[in-house]
Amino acid sequence: MLSTPQAVRGEVISTSAVPEHESLDYWCDAVMATLVGMDVDTAQGTIDGEIRIDRLGDLQISTVATEAGEVHRAPRFIARGDGGRIFVAVQSKGTAQVEQDGRTTELRPGDMAFFENTRPYRTRFPERFVLKIFSVPRALLGRSEGELRHLTARAVRPTHGVAALVSPFMEHLADASTSYDAPVAARLAQSMTSLLAATAADQLGIGADDLPGAERVLLFRIKSFIRWHLSDPDLSPQKIASAHGISLRYLHKLFADDDEGMSVGRWIREQRLRECRSELAAGSGTATLGQVARRWGFSGSAHFGRVFRSVYGVSPSEWLHELNEPIAIGRAA
Repeated sequence: MLSTPQAVRGEVISTSAVPEHESLDYWCDAVMATLVGMDVDTAQGTIDGEIRIDRLGDLQISTVATEAGEVHRAPRFIARGDGGRIFVAVQSKGTAQVEQDGRTTELRPGDMAFFENTRPYRTRFPERFVLKIFSVPRALLGRSEGELRHLTARAVRPTHGVAALVSPFMEHLADASTSYDAPVAARLAQSMTSLLAATAADQLGIGADDLPGAERVLLFRIKSFIRWHLSDPDLSPQKIASAHGISLRYLHKLFADDDEGMSVGRWIREQRLRECRSELAAGSGTATLGQVARRWGFSGSAHFGRVFRSVYGVSPSEWLHELNEPIAIGRAA
């Protein structure tokens, strides 16, 4: 049986982990696990390659280094795919011929391209290559479905304008992504996302200072900031507003207009509870209830217990007991 590749922050998944005759199947599994489902073909039926994965804030960065071949994002994969993310890639080494939405373009070293994962595309690599792929939440680009159709399969050359700034920044960020601590990584991700949104606007002939969806982008940034600072017991709406240079009233408006329909305080509470539940459910046994609670911004086990019971109707200990209790056959749901 083939081993299944698993993506871990900063990890390199390499075909050297399996025998050569299993390499292509292993590579297809790796691409599925880290990016999206695609058919992968090579002339020899085997492949020598590696994928390095990292995450910065809302971004996932995948550095793909492998040999000549072809990938096809076919409709059969899209049926079960997630359209919530757009790929923005920079060709680091080698060349590529990209086809999507009825267009074909060639990528040379330094060129950027947008890939829409809800529609088929095909990419041919005539030689060994390195491609650095930034997976970006669709909403952060602030672009409509129709606008995205005009971005795909177009080479963004780093010869002038915003592209001349973005391409080398993408290269450097991908190479050094594991060297940043969480707060720095979050800020860099925000800057990168803003530059990618500006690049998309520039390619569409839209002024980057007048990006539709700017409030959604700001809200995503604020939520990212909150996630990185959940451990701060003094995290408050006023502190969040000040960190983003907006008024407290405007911060509350952003959350009131959000589809989730939660206040700032409730959203923070939900994220803290989710992280605590996740850590407790993992059952490592190395941390006490109070340590877990404080790690995610609660003042201690008593505070955590009160909030937990108010939301879920049981104490953390009771919830853990129910979680770990074997379900008897025939037990009523």
